[in-house]
Amino acid sequence: MNWIAKKMDERFFFDSYAIIEVIKGNPTYDNYKSAEIITTKLNLFEICYFLLRDYGEHKAKEYIESVWDSVVDFDNEIVFIAAKLKLNRKEERLSMVDCIGYIISKSLGVKFLTGDEKFKDIENVEYVK
Repeated sequence: MNWIAKKMDERFFFDSYAIIEVIKGNPTYDNYKSAEIITTKLNLFEICYFLLRDYGEHKAKEYIESVWDSVVDFDNEIVFIAAKLKLNRKEERLSMVDCIGYIISKSLGVKFLTGDEKFKDIENVEYVK
């Protein structure tokens, strides 16, 4: 199984859902398999949980190691802005991990790739279901 996206000019911040759909081989994500992945350790935690549950420890470790260089860190300003986003849209019950990822994507000037309908009509989002 090819776990890591190939490097190319196009980059996206992949939320956990997007990465999991690529791993599962969802054909609607075929166009993104060659994009450069950007994500966080928080997303890798969610992905690792999925991989441990569905594929076992070996595959989980293998995948985490294969994408480690794609992980970006974030500072307190990202946390603050993401918390404001979550608060301003509290009726939508956005996840903390997705709010952080979305704000990071904006700060990096890349689209936030997700299948989460709550982000469907937000600017800077590439929504794929």
